[in-house]
Amino acid sequence: MLLQSLKGRVLCASGAVAISVISMNHAVADATVEVMHFWTSGGEAAALSTVRDRVVENGVVWKDAPVAGGGGDQAKTVLQTRIASGNPPTAMLMLGQNIIDWSNEGLLGDVNTVAAANDWDNVLPQAVKDFTKIDGRYVSAPTNVHRTDMIWASKAAFDAIDAEYPKSWAELNALAPKFIDAGIIPLAHGGQAWQEAYMFEAVALGVAGSEFYKSALVDLDEDALRSDKMVSVFEQMSKLRSMVDENAAGRDWNLATSMVINGKAAMQIMGDWAKGEFTNAGLAAGDDFACIPVPKDSGDGFIYLVNSLSFFEQTDDARKQAQEVLATAIMDDEIQIAFNQAKGAIPARTDLDLSKLDSCAQATAADLKSSDVTGVAVPTFAGTHAAPAAIVGAATDAITEFFSSDMTAEEGAVLFADSVLDAL
Repeated sequence: MLLQSLKGRVLCASGAVAISVISMNHAVADATVEVMHFWTSGGEAAALSTVRDRVVENGVVWKDAPVAGGGGDQAKTVLQTRIASGNPPTAMLMLGQNIIDWSNEGLLGDVNTVAAANDWDNVLPQAVKDFTKIDGRYVSAPTNVHRTDMIWASKAAFDAIDAEYPKSWAELNALAPKFIDAGIIPLAHGGQAWQEAYMFEAVALGVAGSEFYKSALVDLDEDALRSDKMVSVFEQMSKLRSMVDENAAGRDWNLATSMVINGKAAMQIMGDWAKGEFTNAGLAAGDDFACIPVPKDSGDGFIYLVNSLSFFEQTDDARKQAQEVLATAIMDDEIQIAFNQAKGAIPARTDLDLSKLDSCAQATAADLKSSDVTGVAVPTFAGTHAAPAAIVGAATDAITEFFSSDMTAEEGAVLFADSVLDAL
């Protein structure tokens, strides 16, 4: 049953002729997919293994090429070196506008045959297609959608101070001294630039709202960038930096998550990939930890990030068919569910029964659907969906400079605006 969708057919370019299982396995028997990625934490590795196992079952050799670094900066550096030497991987985990950039360079192939055969146009939401289907070509296959504006909270830590989960930034800020008095770190954090960028976008949405987010971080409007609302965002960021322990510098994100898992810290602001670490540790949503969106003082909102594996152009037929096997595995109904049970996210497909996912994932899926309808779903800035990588890089440098200093909110807002506008 599990293998049916892959073994049932691989279609020719017209999408009308099915090849038998034996023929497909024979065609790809000696083929290899080298998959470069930065999914190296326990939950991420467990998720990727669901795809890997299906690919291997279908006669394709899986060559794993992980590059440590949760934000993917190191992986991008390695990729550039590989491309310069004429040796790109078969597939690569990319984010947002990086996919568009590499496609525009003419380096990405496509899996349109698989997409047409399996009706990707109708089972994927537009937000996902924006970063997988470029100029009419499916250059990547989406594994999931993440929500980045999330708080992960230790139930034990909140029970220790007899507190409820915060519904506003003022409530969150008021909890910090209570946790400190109880010997609990208020906010688990990894002092790495990409982590601070994701924290910043969550605060920007939560403090100033989706319309401000769109103006400042999508449209890059100077008035929004230099507004009082931006100062308010940095005021909240300054409060958060006072909640972080002195050993945060350089800490990987999953180690910060483990601080919440172990009750050493009360909260972490991080995308919902963090949930995979709780799941991998055997903890249950609601019983052992809470997954709550960051407070929305200016209304509702939802920041989304699309994960996908992009395909580099292949001249060898066997490797091209191996890519198609990989793409088919990624988009298989059961793999989408299993992958996201481990990863902590929600499936990229919109036509699936989500009853096997936990309460966090089901709530996230419902929030994305309603946010999309009401127009308050916004693309991640830190994950290079909202803006090009060069602008995000300049902005991230400004954010982390602020977060690791005693700079005032006004100074941080000016530095951020100047950095973004100078990078335009």
